[in-house]
Amino acid sequence: MRPLQNEYEWVYLYGAVNPRTGESCARVLPWADTEMMQMHVDALSEQVGPRRHVVLVLDNAGWHTTARLNVPSNITLFPLPASTPELNVVERLWHWIKDHEFSNRVYPEYDDLADAVSLMWRGLPTQRIQSVCRCSWLHEN
Repeated sequence: MRPLQNEYEWVYLYGAVNPRTGESCARVLPWADTEMMQMHVDALSEQVGPRRHVVLVLDNAGWHTTARLNVPSNITLFPLPASTPELNVVERLWHWIKDHEFSNRVYPEYDDLADAVSLMWRGLPTQRIQSVCRCSWLHEN
């Protein structure tokens, strides 16, 4: 019998999308914690600039709701009720990415995985974000 090695290394894709325009901001980071979330909201704040305001819909993960998170003034966090991922349009994109971009793949090293996720995000067309994240309550007049 051959020995099996069941070890995993994870990368975390922190992302924000505008389902109307397909605009996005993302970071591939090594952990899911407050420090990484801070990096994400800071990057998002810088990308949108001081003349725009973002309402960032998110779940109630501890690193999303901690008082230690310093939320920039041009971002408002909008936590959803518990167990309602269907209300967060970016969840649809996470499922699409897992099914179409990263299912049944093995990467020899952590950096290979991180590079693949980063390359995939940079190549993700705005039209794909719009179509996958589209929802009637947001797009109907």
